[in-house]
Amino acid sequence: MIHPLSGEAEIKNYLINNHTKLLVMMDICYEKINNIIDETNVEKAIVVSAKDSMPLALSLGYQITQGYKVSKPKRDDERYIAWKRFYRQGIGVNDTIPVKGHKDTPAVLLHSGGTTGNPKGIVLSNGNFAALVEQAKIIFTKVKPGDSVLTILPLFHGFGLGVCTHTPLCVGAKVILVPQFKAQKFDKLLAKTNPNLIFGVPTLFEALTNCHNVPNLNLANVQYVISGGDCLSPNLNQKINDYLHKHGCNVNISQGYGMTESLAATALAFDAANKEGSIGIPFPGNYFKIVKPNTHQELKPYEDGEICVTGPTVMLGYLDNEVETNEVLQIHDDGYVWLHTGDIGYMDEDGVFFYKQRLKRMIISSGYNVYPSYIENIIEQHPAVLSCTVIGIPHPYKVEVPKAFIVLKNDYLGLNVKNSIKKFCQKHLSQHSVPKEFEFRKSLPKTLIGKVDFKKLMDEEAKKREHKQND
Repeated sequence: MIHPLSGEAEIKNYLINNHTKLLVMMDICYEKINNIIDETNVEKAIVVSAKDSMPLALSLGYQITQGYKVSKPKRDDERYIAWKRFYRQGIGVNDTIPVKGHKDTPAVLLHSGGTTGNPKGIVLSNGNFAALVEQAKIIFTKVKPGDSVLTILPLFHGFGLGVCTHTPLCVGAKVILVPQFKAQKFDKLLAKTNPNLIFGVPTLFEALTNCHNVPNLNLANVQYVISGGDCLSPNLNQKINDYLHKHGCNVNISQGYGMTESLAATALAFDAANKEGSIGIPFPGNYFKIVKPNTHQELKPYEDGEICVTGPTVMLGYLDNEVETNEVLQIHDDGYVWLHTGDIGYMDEDGVFFYKQRLKRMIISSGYNVYPSYIENIIEQHPAVLSCTVIGIPHPYKVEVPKAFIVLKNDYLGLNVKNSIKKFCQKHLSQHSVPKEFEFRKSLPKTLIGKVDFKKLMDEEAKKREHKQND
């Protein structure tokens, strides 16, 4: 599964590393694919157009307004075959090839930065997907055949594929796919589709709270609202719940936790385990432990450490990368293989888990552990702040100090609120957690699935420092 907006070099590396022979592609990717296909092992590419699945009138409209702009392969180019032609050639073919599979048979390759940030092929098995379905049957007791799930998240990500698409279909639910999501019309989409389950990332739900296109929006049929993929701040959590209740929804948003390496779902704050700010308890069959980073030493309740996961949805490993596989999948003294997530969190006395942030995001300033996500939560409570991301920047004697990137609410644009925010931080944060620098922006960079791209901010800061040194 490859994001269609990936760059040529990325796509080429994916195709080569995954040993791809057959490629199913959108026609909008043709130019990128055509530039690199001869450098890969791809023998045939099946080309699909958006209009292939449209009714005739809509298809004609699409072709007139957008389709004509899309470059397409020549009909005699044997490297490519149009989807409709491929489909017609298959009619009447009854040959079958028996395939024997078991729970450890690889089923899907997804991609992630892994522990080093370099793209890795994540090998997920039949058993991983089957286990997720069985776990969902136990947890989502309100879901019945015929219920609908609004699937906004992309299928090249474990959350979108495993949680939002495969699992609902397997329990008899209807999946509502959204080819082109428009954040400013999210409430219109809900009014039109009337789903029973809504999955999303925090930025998606934040967009919903700013939608006022449907005054009488009724969300009474919504049974579950699940946020994952990134940390849900207490402030945003409350804002979302207020929006849901205002529009007739009888449930609160729940925060889930997982990685693509564990098929995106390993814990959920549901029922009695839905404590404010928590990621809840592990799914049935999964086990969590908190260990001292870079060790197997298990920590006590309320001690911050690395979250480790074991269970039936944990990946087989990274494709053809034994070194990095062994770095994240480690056998502990209990004999189980544990996924070292690279995330910091803790467990309370009830066995409920709380996520803090990525281990690599932790700032060590003058020997103190500083958590950017905590600083972000505080700053976002200031009345002028819409959103905030904090990173660590070098300091001559403290090693690192926090820097805050802030997006202001519309009512505060153009106003000098820096001193007010700084005083707010000094009041609510310890001295070493108060940002050394504040930078105000119109927006924050996002990853392809809608998370705030703090790595891009870090890269920008590194380039600034390099430029100053060269000057």
